[in-house]
Amino acid sequence: MHVVPDTSVVIDGRVSASIADGTFADATVSVPEAVVAELESQANDGLDSGWEGLSELDSLAGLADDGEIELEYIGERPTAGERGRASEGEIDALIRDLAEERDATFVTSDVVQAEVAKAKGLTVEYISPKSRDVGTLTIEDFFDEETMSVHLKTDTIPKAKRGALGEMRYEEIADEPTDEATMDEWAREVVDGAKESPDGFIELTEPGMKIVQFRDYRIAVARPPFADGIEITAVRPIAQTDLEDYEHADELKERLLERQRGVLVSGSPGAGKSTLAQAIARYLETHDYAVKTMEKPRDLQVGPEITQYTALGGQMEKTADALLMVRPDYTIYDEVRKTDDFEVFADMRLAGVGMIGVVHATRPIDALQRLIGRVELGMIPQIVDTVVYVEAGEIDTVYDVQTTVKVPAGLTEEDLARPVIQVTDFQTGVPAYEIYTFNRQVVTVPLDDDEDGPGARESGVDRIAKQEIEREIRSIARGYVEVRLKSQDKAVVYVEDDDISSVIGKGGGRITDVENRLGISIDVRTHEENPHSGGGNGGATADAGSANGGRSGGAQPTGDPVGQLVQPEITSRHVVIPVEGHDGETVEVQAAGEYLFTATVSRGGEIQVSRGSAIADELEDAIDHTEPITVVSS
Repeated sequence: MHVVPDTSVVIDGRVSASIADGTFADATVSVPEAVVAELESQANDGLDSGWEGLSELDSLAGLADDGEIELEYIGERPTAGERGRASEGEIDALIRDLAEERDATFVTSDVVQAEVAKAKGLTVEYISPKSRDVGTLTIEDFFDEETMSVHLKTDTIPKAKRGALGEMRYEEIADEPTDEATMDEWAREVVDGAKESPDGFIELTEPGMKIVQFRDYRIAVARPPFADGIEITAVRPIAQTDLEDYEHADELKERLLERQRGVLVSGSPGAGKSTLAQAIARYLETHDYAVKTMEKPRDLQVGPEITQYTALGGQMEKTADALLMVRPDYTIYDEVRKTDDFEVFADMRLAGVGMIGVVHATRPIDALQRLIGRVELGMIPQIVDTVVYVEAGEIDTVYDVQTTVKVPAGLTEEDLARPVIQVTDFQTGVPAYEIYTFNRQVVTVPLDDDEDGPGARESGVDRIAKQEIEREIRSIARGYVEVRLKSQDKAVVYVEDDDISSVIGKGGGRITDVENRLGISIDVRTHEENPHSGGGNGGATADAGSANGGRSGGAQPTGDPVGQLVQPEITSRHVVIPVEGHDGETVEVQAAGEYLFTATVSRGGEIQVSRGSAIADELEDAIDHTEPITVVSS
C-alpha cells in the first residue's frame, strides 16, 4: 500500500496510529516536502501544531528503522509565494498533485481536503480527527475552595493566591520546583483539553502565548521567546454573589432598573469587580432585561441565558456593531482599559444601550478620570452617570455624575460660570468632586479637603492658577517672578523693583486687566517684601480688590523715564506720537515711567490714538500734567 499524508493527519498523529492498528501495515509512506515546510514554519512560530507534527515524523522514522514501513520524502519545498497562499489552498493542491502522480492513497483528517480529493478522482482515506473524553486537568489538583489563582513556572516552586476577597495571600503550595519537562506536559494537557472538551476553547493564540477557557478556569500558557520559561497561570472565581448580598444594594437596584444607565464598576485587582458585575448581570436578566457581555477573554460566570461575546475578528468595534443588531438592554463590558475600549463603551452608551464597564482604579474618582481625554468632557455624564467602587468584595462608594452650570469651586467671579461635572456621593448626596475646564486644561477639584490629604488642592486648580498668573506677569515683567496663592481668589506676585510700574500700569490698569481675565485678585509686591525669601517691608503693591483698583501701600515709583522721549501732537481727531527708528515694531507707551498701552508703530514712524478713547484720555491727561512721554521697545 502506498499512502501520501497531508499536514492535518500528520499533526493529529493518525498515520503512526493507523500503522499500529494494522491499517497501513507494510505501507510505503511518502511525506511531501510541503508538509515538512508547513510544520517547520508552525514550530518556528511557537505553535504546538508544528511541534506535534514534527514529533509524528520522528515516530514514522522510528517505525521505518524497525522495518514496519518504508518512509520517503517527495516533492519540492514550496516557494515563499506558495506558502503565502496556503490559506487559499495552494499547499493542499501541491500535496494532492503528488498523491495523484504516484497513484497513491491520499490520507487526510481535513474533511474539505477529502471532498476536494474525491472530486479530483483520487483514492482517499479520511481519518476523522481524534477525540477523547477530557476529565480533569492535572493543575486542578492545586486548587482548593479558597484558591483564586495558581502560578506555575519552570524551575520555580508553585504558588497560589488564597483567602477571602481583600485578604488574599500569595503563598507556596509545593515543596520542590517544577522542572521543564513537567511544565511542558501540563501546558500541552491544558491546550489539548481546551481543544477536545465541549466545555473548553482557545480564546487567544499568538506565538509564545495561549489563553484558554476550560470550564470555570481561565488559563494563560506562556512559552519562550515570549516568556523566559514555560509559565502557566490559572484563575478561577472563588465566589458567586447576588446583588442582594451587597450593602446599599436596594438603592443601586432601583437606579439600574429606573432606566438604562452608564455604570463603571471599579476597583483594584482582586477587589471583586467582576464578581459584582456578574451579580448585576444576573439581577438585570431576572428583571426582564436582555443582557449580553463583551469580554476578551470570556471569563465572567453568568447563566446560559446571557450570551457572552468576545472580540469579533479581533476587534471590539465589530462586536459592538453586531450587538447593536441584537439590541440588548444592557451590556457588561469586562475590562475597559484602552482608548478603543472607552470609545466603544461611549458609542454603545450614546446609542441607548445600558452599559456596565469593569475598570481598574485605585480610587473611585480615577475610574471617571480615565475617560478624560478619551471622550469629549461635556459628554461624560451622558456616557457614565454612575461610578461604583469595590473594595475587599464590598461596595465602598457609589458616585452620581451630573452636569450643572455654576461658578466652579476655586473661582469666585460670576462671569466665570461654566458647565461643571459634579460628582456626588450617591448615599449622602454630598458633592465630592467638580470637573471643569480652566484655561483650556481639565481640572478635577476634590470638594472635601481631607479626601486626598494636605496639598490636594495644590495639585488641581491652584497649580494651574499659579501657572496662568505667572505666565501673564512674565509677559510684562523682565525680571524674576514668584507667585503665591493666599486663597481661592487672591494671590501675591513678587517682582523686581524695576518691574513694579510696568506690571501695575498707570492707575493699576494693566494689573486690573490681568485680574479680570483670570478672575483672581492680585497683589503686586517686590521680592524684598517676600517673607519667604527674607525680604524687608515697603515697596509698591497693586490690589484690584481696592476701590480704585490702583496701587496700595508703600512708595510710588520715581517715574524716571526709560526709552525714547517723544512729543505727542494733539489734533482734532487723534493724539499722534512720533517715533523714530521703530517703524513696524511693537512698543510700549509710558507716562512718567508708568505703562499706558502697547501699540505698533506705522511705516510712517508714528502712533495714532483716536481721541475720546480711554487710552487717549489718559495720554492727554499726562500731557496736560507735563509728564514725560516715552516709548520703550516691547
